Amino acid sequence: MSFETISVIGLGYIGLPTAAVFASRKKKVIGVDVNQKAVDTINRGEIHIVEPDLDMVVHAAVTEGYLKAVTIPEPADAFLIAVPTPFKGDHEPDLSYIESASKAIAPVLKKGDLVILESTSPVGATEQMAEWMAEARPDLTFPQTHGEESDIRVAHCPERVLPGHVLRELVQNDRVIGGMTAKCSDKAAALYKTFVEGECVITNARTAEMCKLTENSFRDVNIAFANELSMICDKLDINVWELIRLANRHPRVNILQPGPGVGGHCIAVDPWFVVSKTPEQARLIRAAREVNDSKPEWVIEKVNLAVAEYLQANPEKTAKEVTIACFGLAFKADIDDLRESPAMAIVQEIAFIHPGPTIAVEPNISALQENAARNVTLSSIEGALNRVDIAVLLVDHKQFKSVEWKEFSSQYVIDTRGMATGL
Repeated sequence: MSFETISVIGLGYIGLPTAAVFASRKKKVIGVDVNQKAVDTINRGEIHIVEPDLDMVVHAAVTEGYLKAVTIPEPADAFLIAVPTPFKGDHEPDLSYIESASKAIAPVLKKGDLVILESTSPVGATEQMAEWMAEARPDLTFPQTHGEESDIRVAHCPERVLPGHVLRELVQNDRVIGGMTAKCSDKAAALYKTFVEGECVITNARTAEMCKLTENSFRDVNIAFANELSMICDKLDINVWELIRLANRHPRVNILQPGPGVGGHCIAVDPWFVVSKTPEQARLIRAAREVNDSKPEWVIEKVNLAVAEYLQANPEKTAKEVTIACFGLAFKADIDDLRESPAMAIVQEIAFIHPGPTIAVEPNISALQENAARNVTLSSIEGALNRVDIAVLLVDHKQFKSVEWKEFSSQYVIDTRGMATGL
C-alpha cells in the first residue's frame, strides 16, 4: 500500500507533530488548518505551539520540501483528522469541528483514499464522520453501505502521547487501529507503520474510540480517589501524603498523588463522552468527574480560610494588604501548557475574589497572555517568597521542590501537591 501524499487536518498539539513525523520519513505532507497565522508560521519553517524538538523537525521538513501548510484541503492518498472535540452545554460532545473537517476534505476525495479520525471522540463519531462524507460525495461509496468493497477506507486511531514527549511517543507507543472494516484497518496500519515502532493493534472503530476514553476515564477515577482521600484526611486531621505512602507499601495498592484538580485537554474532558452516551451506566465515571471538578473550589475555600486566620492573627492588616502567591499555573509539572489547568482556574478565581495582591509563579512561561488572569502579577520564585503572606502550592515543578516550605507557618501554606510535608 503506497501513500505518496498524506494530509493532516488540524495543525495543533497532535496534528503538527504527526505531520512533521510523516514528513521526516520523506513523505509529502499537506497540513491543513483554518488559522491563517498558524499556516504562515509553519510555511516559514517555524512553529506556533510549544513542544521540545518540534521546531527543528518542522524546519527541516519545510526546508526540504516535504511539508507545507494550507487553509483549503488538497488531494492526497490519506487524510488524518486531528481537530478539537470539546464539549458544550451540559458536557455534551461538540462534533462540529469533525463535521467541518469531513465536509472540507470531501470535495478532494478519490477512490482508494483513506480517512482516519484521530480526534478523541465519543463512540460512534467515526461512523458519523463517514456519513457526513457520504452525504457530500454520493458518487463515492463508503464502508457503512458497501463494506469491504467501499471506495473510501475509514478508521479511527486515537493518539496517546504525553505533552513534552510527543515526538518520541508518537514513534515508540503502540497504536490502536480501529477500521470500519478489516481492509480499512489494514490500510490504516500500513500508513502508521511509516513511522510507528510500537505495535499496531487491530480492532474495530467503536472499540478504538472507547479505548481512548477508557484509558483516560481509568486515570480520572484513580485521581478522583486520591483527591477525595485528601479531602477526607483534611477533615480528620491526617497527613494524606504520609497515609498514601504507608498504604502503598501494600503489594497490590498503588494510590496516586492528589492535586488541585485535573487538567489538560484529555482527562478532564474524555470521561464526559462516556457519560453522555451511557448516563445510566456510567455512574462511577460521572462521580469521579464531579469529585475532580470540585477540587479547585475546595482549594479556594482553604485559601479563604487561611486569609481569615491570617487577618485574625494580624489585626493591624486588612485583606487588601495580604499577598497571596500561587506557585504553578500549568496543568502538570515541568511543562508550559496551561490548557484546562485547574491551577490556572484557581489563580483566576483567587484574583477575582481577593482584594489584595495575587502573585503567580510559573517558571516555564515568560509572560501571561492578555486577559489570561486579570489582577495577577507574574513573579520569580525569589520575588514571590519575599512578599508572600499566603502560599498556594498548585504544581510540583522541579524548581519549587528546593524551597524550604517548612520554614513557613503551616496554616498559611495551602499545599495541594505534598511539597511542604517533608516526607
